[in-house]
Amino acid sequence: MMKRQQRLSLFLLSVLLPLCSYGKDYQLQSPNGKLQVVVSADKTLAWKISKNGTDVLAPSAISLTVEAGGRRTTLGKDLKCKAGRVEQVDRIVSSPFYRKAEIRDQYNRLIVTVGEMKVEFRAYDQGAAYRFLGNGKKQFDVVDETAEFRFTGDYMAYIPYERYRHDNQPFCYSFESYYTEHRLSEVKSEPAATQPVVVALPDGKKVLLMESGVENYPGLWLTRGEAENSLKAVFPKAVLGEKIVERNLIPTRRADEIAIGLETKSNLPWRIVAVSEADKELLDCDLAWLLSPECRIKDTSWIKPGKVAWDWWNNCNLKHVDFISGMNTPTYKYFIDFAAKYGLEYIIIDEGWSGTESLTEGLNPAIDVPELVSYGRERGVGVMLWSTGRNCLKDMERTFAYYEQLGVKGFKVDFFDRDDQQCVQSTWQIAECAARHHLLLDFHGYRALGMNRTYPNVLNQEGVMGMENMKWEGRDANGPVNDVPHYDVLIPYLRMQAGPMDYTPGAMLNATKSNYIGNNANPMSQGTRAHQVAMYIVFEAPLQMLSDSPSKYYDNPETTEYIAQIPTVFDETIALDGALGEYVVLARRKGSTWYVGAMNNWTARDVTLDLSALKAEGRQAMVFADGINAHRDATDYKLSAQNLPSTVKIHLAPGGGWAAVVK
Repeated sequence: MMKRQQRLSLFLLSVLLPLCSYGKDYQLQSPNGKLQVVVSADKTLAWKISKNGTDVLAPSAISLTVEAGGRRTTLGKDLKCKAGRVEQVDRIVSSPFYRKAEIRDQYNRLIVTVGEMKVEFRAYDQGAAYRFLGNGKKQFDVVDETAEFRFTGDYMAYIPYERYRHDNQPFCYSFESYYTEHRLSEVKSEPAATQPVVVALPDGKKVLLMESGVENYPGLWLTRGEAENSLKAVFPKAVLGEKIVERNLIPTRRADEIAIGLETKSNLPWRIVAVSEADKELLDCDLAWLLSPECRIKDTSWIKPGKVAWDWWNNCNLKHVDFISGMNTPTYKYFIDFAAKYGLEYIIIDEGWSGTESLTEGLNPAIDVPELVSYGRERGVGVMLWSTGRNCLKDMERTFAYYEQLGVKGFKVDFFDRDDQQCVQSTWQIAECAARHHLLLDFHGYRALGMNRTYPNVLNQEGVMGMENMKWEGRDANGPVNDVPHYDVLIPYLRMQAGPMDYTPGAMLNATKSNYIGNNANPMSQGTRAHQVAMYIVFEAPLQMLSDSPSKYYDNPETTEYIAQIPTVFDETIALDGALGEYVVLARRKGSTWYVGAMNNWTARDVTLDLSALKAEGRQAMVFADGINAHRDATDYKLSAQNLPSTVKIHLAPGGGWAAVVK
């Protein structure tokens, strides 16, 4: 049984707030008093947020149009509502598959009744959030939802727009986008953007917009709002018909509603506004995890995070072997032997082992999965398998039962490339069924929507422009490729705060800005070797890949041994330093060992780190740093043993990195 240590103290304020009437405002503040939320009920429901005297959100509309029993109602307009008491909650919750072993869940809460539903508002020290609560009376459809985010100035925003569309269908892509950095006045109306999104306020404050607890509902997308300097939510409509396009299921017919057939007690997703006063505060925001539904797996003892030897990125390129490498049993035995040598917990057999339309029929005869599972079991290495989302859903109960009995440890499930209500529902169905059959999951073609707390067997999710893109992001006639190291030091502040991300690091062929080329057969990375190593500390991934070939790792044993010792879940996380899009420094503790990682964009810099919070002074560390010539040859690094002072000055090469394992 998963232990949920909760030191819970719940206080109800003695003052009952007055009944809501036109022109009434209700105030809610964070536990430390620095963040204020004002809920306004003056004919329309709205909220505004400020922090330490800075306006975070101007009054922003909240409403929900629902239909039940043939009657349509817009909740949040022409208000007749009432507000309850403010509640203060303070508890400690266990989080064993996260970046810290336990989290303090402390907030103040206000519930406002609007018509037949309620809206719950919470104020944390890290930000604020709200959601609509199910009415418990009758099944209902959601026709539309209004979620505005109005700002008081034309601030800079970091926006991940939809990059392409499968079959020209909106909201149908893999959630992989670089960030467009421009002012709110320049935000596009079309295409929409996925989230998280960051907006930069005056005085160094940042606002992080995201959602969590998306279960029986479509994902939230953002586009330009009608009001000046605003963003508004848009949602994919519910799907009534689908067709197969290559590996994906693509909508052919949509409903007028965004969500249909919601159960009476269904709570809608959280709309989250996190606020930081310094960039580094964004690196350790727990709101997405805290606002996810609590764990539904009674016994989690079988869930084992770990590292994975992965085949697809390196094209199964092996050398000095006596067999032809590729999608075959000898190749994967070689992967298993490599994983066993370095203490890696798993291998993944990616696309090509199964039939195109089934996980149990038309299997590749060159790959003997039962034999590989047995071979791995003898060596302490688990085997995971790849699948499309649609094949995973076919006869899922029988299929998962079969592979559980066979001894397969889990599935990498790919090509969802949607987040309408039906697709979201399918991912939760897969997570629940996989949990019953003790199977781990890595979701691809999908983004983090607050599932990893509820079903911690979902150890990782993609929804990121990961290193796979280095296989084909070559130069073109328009100039250089996308600035990947810059993206690498953006996503810890944005995408990673929504949940773990399968970036798939570990490249051994590293390139400077001037000598990088895209090469599908023999891929390389942008940035230095130390940049890649630091990813294993900075990037959160309870199921973390070693993406390059075992042969290349054997050629680089110092790097491989260094990576192999780094855990994938931690007991404590401290954000040490950083600037959005410039650099990032994180420290993570597992047991008594600290792991410190720093990553840089293309601008060389010196950074002074205060390590006093680690109590590391005088302790020995193994430091993996950029070599003196890393600006010319990105594979250059220096590995050294050092006794760390409480303050250490590090140099980061262009696209560089730095890592320390502090025993």
